[in-house]
Amino acid sequence: MKLTVIGAGNMGGALIHGWAKSGKVDNITIADKNEQLLDSFKSKYPQITTTTNNIEAAQGADIIILVVKPWLMPIVIGEIKPILDLKKQIIVSDAANFTTDKLAEALESEGNLFYVIPNIAAEFGASMSFIAKGKSATDEAQSQVKELYDIVGDTLVVAENLVGPGMMMASCGIAYVMRYIRAQMEGGCEMGFYPNQAKQIALQTMQGAVSLLKETGWHPEEAIDKVTTPGGVTIKGLNELDHAGFNSAVIRSLKAGLK
Repeated sequence: MKLTVIGAGNMGGALIHGWAKSGKVDNITIADKNEQLLDSFKSKYPQITTTTNNIEAAQGADIIILVVKPWLMPIVIGEIKPILDLKKQIIVSDAANFTTDKLAEALESEGNLFYVIPNIAAEFGASMSFIAKGKSATDEAQSQVKELYDIVGDTLVVAENLVGPGMMMASCGIAYVMRYIRAQMEGGCEMGFYPNQAKQIALQTMQGAVSLLKETGWHPEEAIDKVTTPGGVTIKGLNELDHAGFNSAVIRSLKAGLK
């Protein structure tokens, strides 16, 4: 399989790193206008083919991943459209809000079109990716796309109207989690820990919470009950979060980008 990634910025770069490091994708071509960026990928992964020519990259590819800014998508699609074979090639939009309908409109054709939103943890095989297929996409093509993104983390095949909410939870959500970790670090520093110590504590606590839920299958409230005793310190901290509107703030942050 020849995989082509057009756009090697933050998100495209994370996917390229993840696929290249996995050893499970043996034919990767990346296209970007930044030659210095391409050189850095080539030096790290000699097996990758790099080019500044989008047409050259798309020619003969089995799957083409478009990971450029949404406003650049029509320009890139217009550039490669004449050489595409939509009866054979799978086209994936990884651009926020550039749905399969927009892909079809830009391509002036239906085909195996997909809208996929991963996140930057793909570099470490820990992405949460949401996959939606276009009206004419086949189940076989969907299986190929899912298999590809499974390499870089967890995937969910969803109706296209759920990709946006998924993006808010898992892509934008990474930033929200980082903000919580930063706040926990600041609290740790205020209580007397050095910043690196506070970071270690915050990260291990986050990892422990995630491992606990994954291994046990508990609902978060079950885990909360395990560490919350009547009159204890945990319930006092939880009540402070509630008084500050923590749950409401999280929910509002997730819904903000959908307005």
